[in-house]
Amino acid sequence: MDFQFSEEQSMLRDTLARYLADHYDFEARRAAASSAEGWRPACWRAFASELGILGAGFPEQLGGLGGGAPEHMIVMEQFGRHLVLEPYLSTVVLGGGALLHGNKDLAAQWVPAIIGGEVIAGWAHAEPESRYCRHAVRTSAARGGSDYILSGHKTVVVGAPFSTHLVVSARTSGEPRDTGGISLFWIPRDAAGVTVREYPTIDGARAGEVLLDNVRVPASQMLGAEGQALPLIDRLCDAAMTALCAEANGAMARMLADTIDYARQRKQFGVAIGTFQVLQHRMADMYMQIEQSVALTQVAAMQAGAAPRERALAAAAAKAQAGHAGKFVGQAAVQIHGGMGVTEELAVGHYFKRVTAIDLQLGSAEHQLRRYADLLYPVAA
Repeated sequence: MDFQFSEEQSMLRDTLARYLADHYDFEARRAAASSAEGWRPACWRAFASELGILGAGFPEQLGGLGGGAPEHMIVMEQFGRHLVLEPYLSTVVLGGGALLHGNKDLAAQWVPAIIGGEVIAGWAHAEPESRYCRHAVRTSAARGGSDYILSGHKTVVVGAPFSTHLVVSARTSGEPRDTGGISLFWIPRDAAGVTVREYPTIDGARAGEVLLDNVRVPASQMLGAEGQALPLIDRLCDAAMTALCAEANGAMARMLADTIDYARQRKQFGVAIGTFQVLQHRMADMYMQIEQSVALTQVAAMQAGAAPRERALAAAAAKAQAGHAGKFVGQAAVQIHGGMGVTEELAVGHYFKRVTAIDLQLGSAEHQLRRYADLLYPVAA
């Protein structure tokens, strides 16, 4: 496969890179993460109005730029380089993707608002004790006239504190771990019966527990066919995994660059430690791990529209490598920096926290290796 950016994609990357270099330095990010809001609404508005990146992955007929997975990859890699806090993944990749592939009428109504920065979505799918099982859903959705009545508990909903809407999975039939009977709903966060308990995460972001207590949702707010949402959930999670890999690649590239700069400046025995052969070898290994992750992420982006099995294989391989590489690069960066590598004042420790959190999102490296093996060599029933 030969992956090359088009002229438009290169312009998207360069424009976003310049904006973030000017407006999203490490100290500004630290201040935003520790503020009461936990993010930078002004930057989100700039992403929408000044840069237009929120529409990069949406079709032109809905007001977007006609892109897809490669555009998400470009944006998320730049976000990873600057530890951007804004909820692009949950809003554009997951929320927007759910609307786009699940309900054309809702997409026509809400995608333009996402592109304009007016709507922020939270991905409320994971539940306590579900681990990484995508069909472990206990939240119930029972018919109540022309509506559905939802009750349940969603956990670690990243971006929920900022959200205006939630994409919620609920079981309309079957047992808690059945693959069938799962439905998706588009729900306003301020709907009666919705409670969000907010908290910070280890990487400086914000998440929340979403509690649903007899939340009444019109049938028109369902995404996809009743009880048949698992294939859509798989598609969206694979797209999000690819985007997360791109973010991890950006964060790892920044860790390597900072480590190289530090090794050129830090002296021991009267010489820069960057001249020590063992550290040069270690930084070369860091570079190779990042390059492997970038290559697999590009394959996953190119396979986003492939058949489900091929798409899932590519996404699982990329996520496994990103998780492995993130651990290796992060540990090496901290080791070369020494004790100061884990201080709050130095950026490298924050990047390491972010790639660690990325590894745990939507399935760790070990989980993705098992998933890859199961997809490649399925066990006969």
